Amino acid sequence: MRAPAGAGNPERDDEHVTELALAAGRGNKAALTEFIQATQADVWRLLAHLAGRDHADDLTQETYLRVMKALPKFAAKSSARTWLLSLARRVWVDSVRHDMARPRKSITEIDDVPRSTTPAALPEWIDARMVIEKLPPDRREALILTQVLGYKYEEAAKIAGCRVGTIRSRVARARQDIIAATATQDSPARSS
Repeated sequence: MRAPAGAGNPERDDEHVTELALAAGRGNKAALTEFIQATQADVWRLLAHLAGRDHADDLTQETYLRVMKALPKFAAKSSARTWLLSLARRVWVDSVRHDMARPRKSITEIDDVPRSTTPAALPEWIDARMVIEKLPPDRREALILTQVLGYKYEEAAKIAGCRVGTIRSRVARARQDIIAATATQDSPARSS
């Protein structure tokens, strides 16, 4: 299996993915297959962080169903990866709206625990997941896009459909929320 064009260079990789999206939009099935292969892991990771691992597969599939309908209209005003992740975000938002009427189980489940987690690290991992899970959705999304998935603030703003300053303030507030939550959790331990 050959490495994608621009492997190791994110800008060239984004250009290649955008070229694939444009070709797929013109009906090139091989380009569509390569586009999906080049982007599927990013879409799944974003959706797993936003909705939980147990929902990521279904939401990823729904994202690509929408993408296949929308590709002929893709005009490359932004990179295809940014466009795709904003579509994935909309799929997640639609899913949340749909699920608002019925209760959902928590996204923190034992199946989410990485296999390499040692028993001693398990409480810390669960605490971190729970703190992030309790963040307001807009702050959680901004934090995940920039700090977990590594997108630049500008890219995260395009994906989230807001201004760069809004992303920056959401990340700052998420950090403050996390610090406050961990300080609250640590307080009883320090006094003993």
